[in-house]
Amino acid sequence: MDAAFSESDRAFMLQAIELAKKGIYSTKPNPAVGCVLVQDGVVVGEGWHRKAGLPHAERIALAEAGDRSRGATAYVTLEPCSHYGRTPPCADGLVEAGVSRVVVAMRDPNPLVAGQGLAKIQQAGIVVEEGLLEQEARALNPGFIHMMEQKRPYVRLKMASSLDGRTAMANGESQWITGPEARRQVHKLRARSGAVVTGIGTVLADDPSLTVRLEPETLQEMNLDAESCQPLRVVLDPGLSMPLDSKMLTLPGRVLLMTSPESAEREVDLLETMAAKGIEWVALACEEGRLDIEAVLNYLGHEESVHDVLVESGAVLAGAFMQSGFVDELHCFIAPVLMGHQARPMFMLPGLESMQDKLSYSFEFIDKVGQDVHVILKPDNAR
Repeated sequence: MDAAFSESDRAFMLQAIELAKKGIYSTKPNPAVGCVLVQDGVVVGEGWHRKAGLPHAERIALAEAGDRSRGATAYVTLEPCSHYGRTPPCADGLVEAGVSRVVVAMRDPNPLVAGQGLAKIQQAGIVVEEGLLEQEARALNPGFIHMMEQKRPYVRLKMASSLDGRTAMANGESQWITGPEARRQVHKLRARSGAVVTGIGTVLADDPSLTVRLEPETLQEMNLDAESCQPLRVVLDPGLSMPLDSKMLTLPGRVLLMTSPESAEREVDLLETMAAKGIEWVALACEEGRLDIEAVLNYLGHEESVHDVLVESGAVLAGAFMQSGFVDELHCFIAPVLMGHQARPMFMLPGLESMQDKLSYSFEFIDKVGQDVHVILKPDNAR
């Protein structure tokens, strides 16, 4: 569809995409969106969505352009909204401003919009064109798009390992396999996520923080601060074994325990104690002592408005996620070290007995981060 557009159209949409990237950490659960207004080949206004509840990209660009919006072309990375939420519809704003043409990279998959914004603009006699750099625009908001289209969050699973695929020594020692540059990337992954999920085994073994720990200057560049950068930390704890003195319970941000209905019914006094300490919990479907991963994701997506989930766990839960088919991206940070066959593996994958049982992946991205390698893979069998 790009063939119908000029080189200048492409250049202005690329500018809108770069603007949208400024909001990928801070807009959740809203999508990151960029807008550029052009009059006679000159940019007269630009905007990007900073945070849910604040003005959308189109409104910011229109305010900057003022009267120069009339007759201008608007380049927007996502279809302008057509409904009232915390802010008024952007489609109405473009119509009222008198723009003559609207170019959008992709339609909004949100059922509340889904073409209605474009229809409203067209009904006002404004030229509408869509599909310019659509893949680049989709890459801005995989979580939002996935939630709207698949009705569940986008899942990234992160592992840090040695060259021989080990994540800890046999005695549990694991700090640090990878270097500071790789760990910094992990903190950015956390900051982009609505929730970080781990298992009770990791909590009992490592007492992790799972917080975002980046310098104030970096957070400012990400449009975040020390409070807003923290994702919801989720502990899968079917037996309610969470120590009340766990480190993460004392740190900024929310912690949510997910347990089984049986444990919730049995440990009423413990749950009352937790509630008095401000610890949140929910009981979800559980089978053979393991929480149902689909139920976990459904709860996060539909009850917590989480669109991006990051899994940081030990081999058992990581393997269960991989075998569930719900992992959309596997992030491996690989250090140039060998830890030996007695060290702990990345995944526990019961039932893989022949080559036809293997789980297959495609390489999406490879980069050197400090002395380590960051590899992103996508499963060939994702749901």
